[in-house]
Amino acid sequence: MKISQIFEQCKPVISFEIFPPKQTTSIESIYSTIDALAPLSPDFISVTYGAGGTTRGNTVQIASVLQNRYNITPLAHLTCVGATRDSMSQILKELEDEGVENILALRGDLPEGAILGDFNYGSDLVSYIKQNGKFDVAAACYPEKHIEALTMEEDLARLRHKTACGTDVLISQLFFDNEVFYKWRDYVRSMGIHTPIVAGIMPITSAKQLKRMVTLCGASIPVTIQGLVKAYHHNAQALKEAGIAYATMQIIDLLASGVDGIHLYTMNQADIAKRIMENIRGINYAVKTKRV
Repeated sequence: MKISQIFEQCKPVISFEIFPPKQTTSIESIYSTIDALAPLSPDFISVTYGAGGTTRGNTVQIASVLQNRYNITPLAHLTCVGATRDSMSQILKELEDEGVENILALRGDLPEGAILGDFNYGSDLVSYIKQNGKFDVAAACYPEKHIEALTMEEDLARLRHKTACGTDVLISQLFFDNEVFYKWRDYVRSMGIHTPIVAGIMPITSAKQLKRMVTLCGASIPVTIQGLVKAYHHNAQALKEAGIAYATMQIIDLLASGVDGIHLYTMNQADIAKRIMENIRGINYAVKTKRV
């Protein structure tokens, strides 16, 4: 099913992100994660794309398995890094042949020494995919602006252009302060952008993980989270429990606000996704029932 149809049928949409195993690990290892996530009935699962396209083949294979074995709508990540028009045309054909109908188009992180290729921005990739296939295309958005953007105004201008290129759905970078998201979302709507916006949520599982993700994406850390890390950094299980609780509270508040969807960055930890889905099951059901 195309992702735009999912949003037309029922909101809020709940989805997960998984990533292919490293090249040194068998691809079979990801299937146990999918086995655990499938009973949670996500509306779709996105499959990431390795730095520089290193896991391209695995991304296609996993997306195909989600579609054809598990009957779960896949969202295959594609990035600009190192991509040529010829290589992109080939991977679009591979995805089409496997029945995959949805792509998340990203500029992608630039590993040291990497080059962009024929596409400089996510918007370039959105346009190319829309012109060369019958895919629905999702794109990224940044409630606290892209880390490389000089100003929020610059970032919003790029967002306007990206949606004008044919973006069907926007999925946000992770954030920990809902008020920041709401303020940004309201401004985006005031710009006349009415594309569905999905809130990206990453549960904190370790102080090291938090530090790494903040370095990569520039998300601000609320005082509450700083307190949790300070109190529980010495106890991995306690911090994990606190992270699950905080993510649950974020999602409950987002659902109450009428968010279009929640995208849970699972980090392939199906047990955390399961706990959070159990925590919100009654609320999510009530919200969806009310809107049908």
